[in-house]
Amino acid sequence: MKISSLGMVSEEKREEVKKEARQILGRFSKELGKVKIKEKSLKSKLGGFRKEGSGEEGGKDFIERVLANAPNKEGDFIVAEKKKW
Repeated sequence: MKISSLGMVSEEKREEVKKEARQILGRFSKELGKVKIKEKSLKSKLGGFRKEGSGEEGGKDFIERVLANAPNKEGDFIVAEKKKW
């Protein structure tokens, strides 16, 4: 059955899909919990982790580099499409 809009799906079918999605996520979460990761091995492969800054203000050099690489900009703003998928 091909459905082009959620408005055409019955409430019963929606609940069935929600229930199935919860079951899938629950099983995935349970299996993911079994994965063992050694933090030391990750650090050696990644070279450690960086320290996070406050993120309040970027340096002028950083802002200039970002804007120089932006394909579309207006003044100090990057123009980008929103949610086209």
